[in-house]
Amino acid sequence: MKILKTSAFVIATLGITACVTNPITGRSSIQIANNSEIATAAASEYKTTLSKAKVVTGTADANRIKNVGARIKNAAYAYYKQIGRESALTGYNWEFNLIQDSQLNAWCMPGGKVAFYTGIMPVCKDDNGVAVVMGHEVSHALAGHGNERISQAMLAQYGGSLLGGTMSNSQWAGVFEKVYPIGAQVGLLAYGRKQESEADEMGLQLMAMAGYDPRTATAFWQRMEASSTGSRQPEFLSTHPNPQNRIADLNADMPKALEYYKAAGGKL
Repeated sequence: MKILKTSAFVIATLGITACVTNPITGRSSIQIANNSEIATAAASEYKTTLSKAKVVTGTADANRIKNVGARIKNAAYAYYKQIGRESALTGYNWEFNLIQDSQLNAWCMPGGKVAFYTGIMPVCKDDNGVAVVMGHEVSHALAGHGNERISQAMLAQYGGSLLGGTMSNSQWAGVFEKVYPIGAQVGLLAYGRKQESEADEMGLQLMAMAGYDPRTATAFWQRMEASSTGSRQPEFLSTHPNPQNRIADLNADMPKALEYYKAAGGKL
């Protein structure tokens, strides 16, 4: 009982000073980890991953990843500046790369390190499809989902010792490796359902702000679901919302997204 009370006290106390609210979705989460340290560790892991992979350059798909990524990044910066929260994006050093791999997967690490696998490109089909995935993955980074998961691991492992104290380098490394296991697929951080749903909502708005038609999102997720072979889902979908719930949620978020799309010059 004492342990439970202590944990509750720690969470409540930290929540006062480390509760971050997403400006697009309104969802709040506890994020107590140091974003600079997370970005540095993520950049190192990203560099290692690219060094061991076959990075595709100069092709139409590789250029599409970079172009769509740049537009969504710029739309995010414009929105955050408009609402006076551009400081939240300090320290991002964006990279957008395509990796030769048959997996249907894409990811964005903290700090803006993005990778798409060639296996997902046929499902994306075009710029709009890439924008659906790009918006979703970039939203994981912008919403601080990596920090949220690392914070959860820190609280679970160190609890009350976090109050008024600091973590050693070895402790920090241990927590980071627990969330981003060395040797595992670097992008396959198992986000929770709430985080995946938030990335859907935020990603829909971001792609619309960037001038991509948000109405294409439902068709993309239906194609992604159809890509499942038998009872085995692509790893990309393993922690994602139920397909029917996802489509219903996207439709509920669509009116707001269409407003952003129209403001960006899109035709309704």
